[in-house]
Amino acid sequence: MTDSGGTPHLGVWQLAWPSMTLFGLQALVGVVDLLFVSSLGTQAVAAVGAAVQIHFMVFALLAAVSTGTVALVARATGAGRTDEVSQVTRASLALSAIIAAAPMALMPFTGDLLVAMGLEPAVADLGGRCLRVLLAANIPFAVGATLSMALRGAGDVRTPLAIGIIGNLINLVADYALIFGNLGAPELGAVGSSVASGLAFVVDALLVVALWLRGMLVIRPGTRRHRTTWSVSRRIFRIGVPTALEQLTFNGGMLIFITLVASFGTEAVSAYLIGIRILSFCFVPGFGFAMAASTLVGQDLGAGRPGRAATSGWRAAGAAVAVMGSVGLVIVLLAGPLAGWFGASGETTVALTITFIYILGAAQPLMAVEFSLGGALRGAGDTRFPLFAILVGLLVFRLGGAFLIANPIFGTVTAVWCCLLADWGVKAALLSLRFASGRWKHVTI
Repeated sequence: MTDSGGTPHLGVWQLAWPSMTLFGLQALVGVVDLLFVSSLGTQAVAAVGAAVQIHFMVFALLAAVSTGTVALVARATGAGRTDEVSQVTRASLALSAIIAAAPMALMPFTGDLLVAMGLEPAVADLGGRCLRVLLAANIPFAVGATLSMALRGAGDVRTPLAIGIIGNLINLVADYALIFGNLGAPELGAVGSSVASGLAFVVDALLVVALWLRGMLVIRPGTRRHRTTWSVSRRIFRIGVPTALEQLTFNGGMLIFITLVASFGTEAVSAYLIGIRILSFCFVPGFGFAMAASTLVGQDLGAGRPGRAATSGWRAAGAAVAVMGSVGLVIVLLAGPLAGWFGASGETTVALTITFIYILGAAQPLMAVEFSLGGALRGAGDTRFPLFAILVGLLVFRLGGAFLIANPIFGTVTAVWCCLLADWGVKAALLSLRFASGRWKHVTI
């Protein structure tokens, strides 16, 4: 977004709503996909779920590129350095393709990997086939996602939204056709879900790359003199690697936390997993405001307006708290119906699910601060502090507190879940203090 004289507050909403819309549609497609697969039975759900969960690690690896891409593109856009925008984009695309290619080496061993995770042989075999399909589409997925992130850094959030809508529609139609053998397509069962996702990845990538190469986007493809250089790649990694470590740590911490919840029985695990599914929708506005804050702060710093950058970050945080606080209130008021809509059954499971929804509702303002100010700091290139914050919150307060409490004799699962509130509260406080200090204004990228 260039400086058009609009207020930073308007800039926040202009950048946030397309991203929120896209993330919301993606979450909705994920739910529909789960409903399709659930009709095939428990083994199919477990197989597809395990494959998707492992594939999520690719997102974490790509953060080493995407975070640096947004920060550098936003800074260069704000400064009017269009040649640098092209150079950073080309370097980011090359790096993301290389990173995405690395996990493809696991394709012959996907079944063994799932067996090592403790899945039954039949589930591991089916999940392995699903994972192979997803990994086969890794490079187009990475290239499309990285170019979309570069566009967001340049302030163009509507093109990724339009392309994302097309991809989601392809995913839904292909799910319906390939899982059940409709519309003249072969009946692939659970594997059809992964084929549909892979097809959507490929189409998205082809569309956005074609538009870019034809010079139809705000970011130009550049020329040979904009080729990838080690100095640009090093800048991208210096900013992005801490965020990749942050994502990997978070995913690993989630797996450990589930094992602690499991010590309280199947009902507690079911309630927690249902709550996490609901949480995926609560994340939607957070992602939108994080992206808006990253872009605005980066562009304002690039344009030599550190004061306005600070104002943009705080306004993004205020808007995020207002929206996500409202979301929290809604899910608390609808806790009972939500538990039923998302599949809670049995008196104990329903009661625990409602309790967990209450905790999620209370956490929304804290999560809003974490998303928005974390995004603002990353947009400034200050990615090491968010990593520090997540290590303190996750390892000390969430997992450390849960380890002390997670004993069915001395503690309750509700007390374990309250460690999530401590985690989110500590991260919100640390990120607020860091942003208020202004040290991020002087980070060299």
